[in-house]
Amino acid sequence: MNALAAKRRHPATLAVVLFLGLLVTGGVYTLFAPKTAGATAVAAETVDAGHKLFLANCATCHGVNAQGTKDGPSLIGVGAAGVDFQVSSGRMPMLSPNVQAPRTEPIKYSEEEVAAMAGYVASLAPGPAIPGEKYTNGSIGDAAKGGEIYRVNCAMCHNYAGSGGALTRGKYAPSLTASDVTGQRIYEAMLTGPQSMPVFNDMNVSPQEKADVIAFIDHLQTQPSEGGMNLGNMGPVPEGLFVWIFGLGSLILCAVWLGQKAA
Repeated sequence: MNALAAKRRHPATLAVVLFLGLLVTGGVYTLFAPKTAGATAVAAETVDAGHKLFLANCATCHGVNAQGTKDGPSLIGVGAAGVDFQVSSGRMPMLSPNVQAPRTEPIKYSEEEVAAMAGYVASLAPGPAIPGEKYTNGSIGDAAKGGEIYRVNCAMCHNYAGSGGALTRGKYAPSLTASDVTGQRIYEAMLTGPQSMPVFNDMNVSPQEKADVIAFIDHLQTQPSEGGMNLGNMGPVPEGLFVWIFGLGSLILCAVWLGQKAA
């Protein structure tokens, strides 16, 4: 009994217990952590091709080992989804240094080249994978539920109708109703949180809920304007401007006409 008590009081006991606890916790998390929808393995040849493309086109800003420089952030852990979103939308490589990378057309790289660069970055460290089509086409989503999620999490920046809006320090939330805003890019943006956007991973917004949001945005892109001219769906500012210019302008013209007629 005394020998057992002495072992319990050994200085290394606490360290051993902590190590075992962390080992068990890490194993359990690895076993049960949610996997990104559509995650797939990448061939070694694709990774090699992506490495060459990365060195030729991205290493100047992100470093030869993607560790980041003063001109660009580290890409370790951003995953294939982050690369696919930024490069396939033409945001990267940036045309010029700025506070935000805008969408550009046409895209510089082919789908195969984008996939190769995404595969290389994904091989550096675990990160969000490119989602599969099951949750990105919006066909399985509920637009009504997606609207609720959108209004709580997205509307304050992207506008109630997805028209986008200004943020601080020259940044902006882009429009979600443009023709190049696809379900895959919406899903990847939620996964990776580009620019000033927060990250909505699969633990706080499930793949099904992301599909619901995509279904709602698809509805925004296709719904007609029942009230007539929507003025960009930008809210009271353009509507008030319209009233000041055309409404008050018409009243002034009428007053001038009546004055001239009376004279």
